[in-house]
Amino acid sequence: MTVSRRDFVKTSVLGAVAAGVGRPAALSAATEQASPASSPKRPVIICAHNGRASIEAAYDFLKGGGDTLDAAIRVVKGPEDDPNDDSVGLGGLPNEDGVVELDACCMHGPTRRAGSVGAVRNIKNVSLVSKAVMEHTGHVMLVGEGAERFAVAVGFPRENLLTEHSRKIWLLWKEFHSDRDWWGPGLADPRWRPPAPESKPQSELWQDRIEQLRQRAADLGIEPEFQLAAVRRVLFPPTGTIHCSALNEKGEISGVTTTSGLAFKLPGRCGDSPIIGAGCYTDQDVGSAGATGSGEENIKVAGAHTIVENMRHGMSPQEAGMDALKRIVRNYNNDMDRLHFVSMTYYILRKDGAYAGVSLWQGAEGRPHRFVVHDGTARFEPAVGLLKGEAQEWPPFPRIPEELKKDSEYLK
Repeated sequence: MTVSRRDFVKTSVLGAVAAGVGRPAALSAATEQASPASSPKRPVIICAHNGRASIEAAYDFLKGGGDTLDAAIRVVKGPEDDPNDDSVGLGGLPNEDGVVELDACCMHGPTRRAGSVGAVRNIKNVSLVSKAVMEHTGHVMLVGEGAERFAVAVGFPRENLLTEHSRKIWLLWKEFHSDRDWWGPGLADPRWRPPAPESKPQSELWQDRIEQLRQRAADLGIEPEFQLAAVRRVLFPPTGTIHCSALNEKGEISGVTTTSGLAFKLPGRCGDSPIIGAGCYTDQDVGSAGATGSGEENIKVAGAHTIVENMRHGMSPQEAGMDALKRIVRNYNNDMDRLHFVSMTYYILRKDGAYAGVSLWQGAEGRPHRFVVHDGTARFEPAVGLLKGEAQEWPPFPRIPEELKKDSEYLK
């Protein structure tokens, strides 16, 4: 299929971000269960959207008697190994110094064990390293240089995780966006204020910024078909992560979460992904939950643990996840100026096979947040949103004006 330049522009930049500039609305009224509550199935695997390509083989492994944690890791290892997935593992976008740092944690329900690693450099499959911490040490969490040395000691090879593609995107960010980085104040700081309006017309700001970035991307040698995708990553640094929970026919359950964290973050930053109880939590008696999105916000509500405890006390998977999202909203006293910059999606699997995906924001019109389910048939399902609309990326950039959302003639 031939894609015109105009269609590509809309898909790669404006189409991908326009939903993030809509005005936040009141809480949505969605209350229905995300999965069929009447007849949950086992085995079942749920994961973030970027696990779709690897879930089929993992499900076959699980159905054939494979361990639940090994099955979940088979799902997340796909993105970890993929140099084209620049939010996990090999090819992940680096910190502000140009160094890729990875985080992961896992919990094995049948043996009630856990392992975690944070800010790991030079080791690709940190999901497996977190499992190695669980299996080969008396600790739960290793970080930084110590985690790297441990990984090498147990047989993981050191390798350069910064691909040429990601390095060029980092250079593009370094040159044009370093004044909009992760130095404070953060959203939770009382001194924080919404970005001041620019004096220049919004349409001119977008034209100037995108054209400058696209030209510099070309100068750096980024291929023409990827230049606009690189521009988007500079303007809106991604926060991609992958979580997976797996449940077998016997009711055994495990979970794992892995990430390269926020693009261009401060060196040493750890979000929720390596934090047991935030990015991932599994209780063999109840179920499993994990998260992707604004890690700092999820840490503050211990999201995954909160969800599992909610299910322990009788909430459905969807109700449990919605309660955790409401705690994030409460932390900002319903201040939409701040919440507009927060994103969060929870992936929830109960021991009986009932599941749900819930998100703080519903997503763009016609493009809701999605997660992947496999209970015999692999498929995407929409996450149920708490707030209507779509989050804006942080650090902020001026809203796309309506005339540019409708047409992109200047980029033909």
